Amino acid sequence: ARVMKRAVAVLEPYLEKEKRAAASAQGRILLATVKGDVHDIGKNIVGVVLGCNNYEVIDLGVMVPVDRIIAEAKARAVDIVGLSGLITPSLSEMVHVAQEMQRAGLEVPLLIGGATTSRMHTAVKIAPFYAPGVIHVLDASRAAGVVGQLINPATRTAAVARVQAEYEQVRRERAGAQERKQLLGLAEARAQAQAVDFVTHRPERPARPGVHRVTPALADLRPLIDWTPFFHTWRLPGRYPGILEDPEVGGEARRLLGEAEALLDRCAADRSLAARGVLGLWPAARDGDDLLLYADETRTALLRRLPFLRQQRRSHGGRPNCSLVDFVAPVGGPADWVGAFVVSVHGAQALATAAETAGDDYAAILAKAVADRLAEASAEWLHREVRRSWWGYAPDEDLDNAALIAEEYRGIRPAPGYPACPEHLAKRWIFALLDAEAAAGAALTENCAMTPAASVAGWYFAHPEARYFGMGRLGRDQVADWAARAGITEDEAARWLAPHLD
Repeated sequence: ARVMKRAVAVLEPYLEKEKRAAASAQGRILLATVKGDVHDIGKNIVGVVLGCNNYEVIDLGVMVPVDRIIAEAKARAVDIVGLSGLITPSLSEMVHVAQEMQRAGLEVPLLIGGATTSRMHTAVKIAPFYAPGVIHVLDASRAAGVVGQLINPATRTAAVARVQAEYEQVRRERAGAQERKQLLGLAEARAQAQAVDFVTHRPERPARPGVHRVTPALADLRPLIDWTPFFHTWRLPGRYPGILEDPEVGGEARRLLGEAEALLDRCAADRSLAARGVLGLWPAARDGDDLLLYADETRTALLRRLPFLRQQRRSHGGRPNCSLVDFVAPVGGPADWVGAFVVSVHGAQALATAAETAGDDYAAILAKAVADRLAEASAEWLHREVRRSWWGYAPDEDLDNAALIAEEYRGIRPAPGYPACPEHLAKRWIFALLDAEAAAGAALTENCAMTPAASVAGWYFAHPEARYFGMGRLGRDQVADWAARAGITEDEAARWLAPHLD
């Protein structure tokens, strides 16, 4: 892609002359990350792939509102619109864009992509609202083939019809599965909560309670980078470090890692990438499915009451229906504690913009991918420091990076928007508790995407039995209950929890 971009830049004056004699591009594709979302690595890779396949790509960037998507699609007479998003609220925004494109009378195919998107969600939630055709694209490597079929007048109708038939079958199968998998009522689910031991286990008091800012050096973070997701960003299959010796992709993996390490060397020298973070440790207790945070250790003044969700799946194996608050001692029990954190890596956008200006899309994507890895390493580093010193419940922990990646330590750090706590709205509570905008330089969009994009936020639970789990589907009764406890309307709660509704 790098060679292609630079070669095209040289040839462009000659190509422009030929455009006056005959059409040059195979078709015109509009790409956008939807409103409320700032993630664009996948979208940018798709754009490069399509550009190298002789398509004209109009990239509107991130946080793009629906009215601009429609206006640009009409004004530029595009052949296809592609939407991208990473956070789960973007799934609802994509539904809205599809509805508005239908209302506006657009007749071009709509492509859906992004880490949280899926064939199932596209078929069930998006495709019914846009008649000209909605197609989920798994990753950038599939984009050129899908676009080629949709651009070609000889294959477009059949391609759209085939996908629509597949999606109709998906919807029928989904409806049947939903009928078979009935959820428990919320009261019954609460009655089957996990019984966590607070008799033999007595929670440890943090050595340094309160809110604290941190600025880890890149030298502290680099040994903690998990490189496997980095290679997956580029669709190189395998796990690090074994991927480096893979007979098929090992050579490319080693080259890619070398360029990432060289970028980290430069950033360590000129400080063009820098990490900032903030953590808090508060006295806490569980009251039903609410987490109570107290202002101080007298536990007389309530700092914040936070509503959590609970699994409602019906289990035939007697498994409990979990909530993260199960890992916190109840009101009246032993004095317990809960933590939260936000970490951000700053500078990636400036590096990416400079690279794009120089015509090097590959370097721009590399900078953002490396920043993402540093953000995750920052979360790993901070959690380790919390366990060993700030909270101090595991002062003698000595795990190598492989053991850290395998989560062989005590405690968890679940992130809002992920399976155990799918409510992205919780980021607002964490940011307010930590004053994260001032402390870490991070901010939230209206849909609770974090900026800079290389950011991680989450909770700290320290109980030895604390574990990750998937929330699964939620019933209408819990949505109404959670809305009341969160102080929002039921419709707003349904919007935040849309991908998880029964």
